[in-house]
Order: sequence, then C-alpha cells, then structure tokens
Amino acid sequence: MSDIKIIPLGGVREYGKNFYLVEINESLFILDAGLKYPENEQLGVDVVIPNLDYLVENKDKVQGIFLTHGHADAIGALPYLIQEVPAPVFGSELTIELAKLFVKSNNNVKKFKNFHVVDADTEIEFQDTLVSFFKTTHSIPESLGIILGTPEGAIVYTGDFKFDQTARKYYQTDLARLADLGKEGVLALLSDSANATSNVQVASESEVGDEMDSVIGDVQGRVIIAAVASNLVRIQQVLDSAASHGRRVVLTGSDVENIIRTAIRLKKLTLVDEKLLIKPKDMQKYEDHELIILEAGRMGEPLNNLQKMAIGRHRYVQIKEGDLVYIVTTPNVSKEAMVARVENLIYKAGGSVQLISQNLRVSGHANGRDLQLLINLTRPKYLFPIQGEYRDLAAHAALAEEVGMLPENIYLMKRGDIMSLNEDGFLHEGSVPASDVMIDGNAIGDVGNIVLRDRKVLSEDGIFIVAITVNKREKRIVSKAKINTRGFVYVKKSRDILRESAELVNTTVDNYLQRENFDWGELKGAVRDELSKYLFDQTKRRPAILPVVMEVR
Repeated sequence: MSDIKIIPLGGVREYGKNFYLVEINESLFILDAGLKYPENEQLGVDVVIPNLDYLVENKDKVQGIFLTHGHADAIGALPYLIQEVPAPVFGSELTIELAKLFVKSNNNVKKFKNFHVVDADTEIEFQDTLVSFFKTTHSIPESLGIILGTPEGAIVYTGDFKFDQTARKYYQTDLARLADLGKEGVLALLSDSANATSNVQVASESEVGDEMDSVIGDVQGRVIIAAVASNLVRIQQVLDSAASHGRRVVLTGSDVENIIRTAIRLKKLTLVDEKLLIKPKDMQKYEDHELIILEAGRMGEPLNNLQKMAIGRHRYVQIKEGDLVYIVTTPNVSKEAMVARVENLIYKAGGSVQLISQNLRVSGHANGRDLQLLINLTRPKYLFPIQGEYRDLAAHAALAEEVGMLPENIYLMKRGDIMSLNEDGFLHEGSVPASDVMIDGNAIGDVGNIVLRDRKVLSEDGIFIVAITVNKREKRIVSKAKINTRGFVYVKKSRDILRESAELVNTTVDNYLQRENFDWGELKGAVRDELSKYLFDQTKRRPAILPVVMEVR
C-alpha cells in the first residue's frame, strides 16, 4: 500500500486560503497556494497566508505546485511560497498569467520563471503518481480540478466549482470526465463546501447577464459597478452590457486593468469595440449616460473605494445625484456591516445602490444538490469537505450521508491535521504547524497577537505618553513630567486629569529615586502601573501608556 497523507494548511474551517498538501510515498504535491483577506480584528494586516514551516523542512520532497484557478484564494500566497520552496508551478494558461502578475509584484521572486501551462488533456508522470486535470465551472475561465493517480485510486481535488448548464466556453465542466473518474475509482474527494448550507438553485450566468443588462439599461446617469477584479465572467457581462447600451467602461485601478488586459490578450475576454475601455482622465469627454465606472478596488476589494467615492476622497470619482452603484459581487457575512455603512454614505452623497443579490442567488460555489451530484458521479471511497467554515463542512458531510456515504468515511479536518491512509481508512496522525502568518506591507510574520493587541488598544483607547528627565546620581527630577495623548481624551476638557497624572508621575519617580537599587525597566513599569490604575479609575479606559524617562549627568 502506498504511503498517502493529506494535510490542509488552510481552507478548512475558514473561507479562502486554499492550501492543501498530498504526500504519496516520498513525493509531496501542493494543491493551490491561496491567501485570505484579514478579519476586522486583524487591524492593519494586508493579507494572511498559512505557516510554511513544514514545507520548508520538506522542500526536497515537493514535486510541484498545482493551481486550480486564478483567484487570490488559490494563487495569492504563491510569491511567499516560491520564495521558500522554488518548485515548478502548473496551471491553465490564464491561471499561470495571473499567477505571474502576483509573482512580479514581489521583488523577492519577480525573476522566478518555472511556470508550466497545462490543460484538461495534460498528464504529468511522477515517480509514484500520474497527475491529470479536468475542466470545472467557476467565475473565472479555465478553472481546473486536479487528479492525483495512485495504485489505491485517484485523489481528486475540485478547487472552487459549481455546475452551470449554460456556462460559456472556457467555463464548462467536463461531466463525462467526472463520470469516468467514478468508474475508474476515486479513493478520496477533496470537495468545495463554501455553499453547502444552501439548496437554493444558484442563478445561471445567462440569467445573471440578463439581469445586469436590464438594470444598466434602465439607468439614465452613470453606473458605478462594484465587482471583484478576477471574476472575469462578471467583467465580461459588464463589457457586453456596455456595448449594447452605447456606454464606455472606465477602469479605476491598476489591479483590474492588469487582469482585464491579460485576459483580453489571451482572448478569454472579448471586446465588441476596441474603444470600449477608456482611461479615468477621459471621462469628461462623455455624458453621464455614456459611462460605466468599473470599481474593483485593491486586490479585488471594492467596498473601501466605494466609501472613498461617497465621501469625496477617491482619486477619480465622486458619487453625485443620479449615480447608481451596482454591487455585482456577493460580500461574505463578515462584510455585511461594512456594506450597510457604505450604502448609507452613497445615499447621503446623492446616489442609489442596488445589489445583484437582491434579485438573484449568485455564487461561484456549488450548492448542496450540486455537491450530491458530484459525489454520485465520482463515487469516492472517502470524502474530505474543504473550503468553508465548520458549518459548511458539516453540512457537506450531512449531504454525503444522504446519498449513501458512511459517516466514518467522511473527515472534517482542522488546519494542519495529518490524515494518513491505512487498511481501515484515513487516520489522524498528529499535525503540522498551520497557524496564520500575517503580512503587513513588507513585513512577513512579525505581526502577531501582541502587535494586534496593541493596535486594538490604540484604536479603542488611544495612547498616553509621559516624558520626564532625571539625574540618577543626584536622585532628583531635573524636568518634571510632561503629558501628551492621542485618541484618549479631548485635552481641553480634561486638563485636570492630565495635571493630576503629571503630579502622580512626579511623585512615583521621586519615590523610586530614593531607593538604593535603580533599574530603568523597573522605573518605567512603576510609572505605567500607577498611571494605568489612576486613568482607569477616572475614565474607565485603558490607553497604551508609553513612559519616556531621560537622564542628564
């Protein structure tokens, strides 16, 4: 029997950060290398990737990095991965081109060239494994599922997928290939669970296109469309509607422009008119009813830029009377509060808002019935629900039981779990490091819980700085305490608190100087402790306290 292990570094019990390892004997295969965007409490963090320590330790075993599609949740961590593990990267033509955009934006790996284009007909033979691919339907062209062939049966990884009978070319699922896999024998199915809790039929892309065309056709002023830059099926629908209604499309950001230009070059997006796309500086040449403004935001997050448009801080666009903001992406649950705030600001600015989700159920992920169809087509011996919160994975497991799978053959993994195959199925054999690594600017991994805690304190209660100068040899204060504060209290209305705080610091320092033993850290700690107690008694708040004690000789 082959020595087979399945290890998720991300993508389970969370949205995004798809990152799965499959070990077959002495070979290690990486399936997707995704990131996720930070939660609200991860203040200042740009993106989150998995801990890569296990891969660094086993880099000699890595045979390749296999990508299913070109979204950030599948390719976004690639620059950080190849910096540590420079293995060959495999994906469809468009996926590879989008992956190159991510890699070129990182100075540490921008010269990396080990990319290989594959398609549904490609087979790659490794020592113990034959890797092949199959077409899937998602919101971006040329999405592929991955098959790792072993003597015990195939290990099938779906990536993000759904079924859509009306999907265009480059988006169509190869159902016949899935049925063939079921006949050949599937050992383990790693299947997308992000929409498992819903049995509502997802609108087909043709229905979505008709809905968008109808909405845009009814607007007399500008249409500002909020979309995800890499959701190319939605971008194509925007371009089609613009052409049919005689509008020009304004691209407001470099991310969306790079993606769209790349897709057009590869002929995965089609333009009816080459003059359809215009620069923001050329907007003044057109009437409002001739414009669609496409806002995808930095790295595909449009909400922040919509807020800037509403309050007049956007570089190119300010929302005005008659504008329709049409949100054609479906924000996840954690963004609902932000969506409500942005909507309110848009209405205050004179615009109006419409969400595509108000009229249609839109998703790039398979619903419960689709997941059951996939199980019936592939007939896996073991099922690993992935890509989703725990409730999604559990719902997927329940759906599998409804179509006859045994509960003991379904595994709800945690990040880092090592699931090892033996005669009785997959058993849990410990875990590998799989914590979140937070990236802030150029800093990788040095933003941890302590830094986030400090940022949280600063954001909620502000900072309180006290400076004092002493002469340690003469045991006296040379310059009495001076207070400065930001984000804590309004200074003009809190002069008494600040004056008494300064007096408290003077007394604390003077008492400490009379001791025989002197330690700078201990002195600062005493000041911090006394101030913390006093300020909490007075305000019921705990600002970050920064004592600055200087010495003169």
